[in-house]
Amino acid sequence: MSMERARAHLEALGLGERIIEFTVSSATVALAAQALGCEPAHIAKSLSFANGDGAILVIAAGDARIDNAKFKARFHMKASMLTPERVEALIGHAVGGVCPFGVNPGVPVYLDTSLKAYDIVYPACGNAASAVRLTPDELFAASGAVEWVDVCK
Repeated sequence: MSMERARAHLEALGLGERIIEFTVSSATVALAAQALGCEPAHIAKSLSFANGDGAILVIAAGDARIDNAKFKARFHMKASMLTPERVEALIGHAVGGVCPFGVNPGVPVYLDTSLKAYDIVYPACGNAASAVRLTPDELFAASGAVEWVDVCK
């Protein structure tokens, strides 16, 4: 169901033809980069953080790491990743396929500036064997991101 939600979201924006489906797993940055034949940095990874009883998504370059001090300064809370059990319930996609398309209502999406270093990035598309080819600006628009943030090292 998650892949269908992400696909419907992207198709409504005219981006459905950019979806790539694999016959192998793309559940991690390394696996996605291998499946695509690109550098891990070009994978737009989705990081799910607890926000009270809800969650926020931060999308970052595949080689970027959260800087806890920057995160706390921006969001006024500790960077606490969701447990795999809570991700699907709060975000709407299971671990390995978490993406910013077709997420549950009320989940804000932020894009880290680490993505701006690349012309093309590849976020997942709702399951652990998919991606979508987008520019960072297309990703910002398609995800309905709140804003660009600088929370990575």
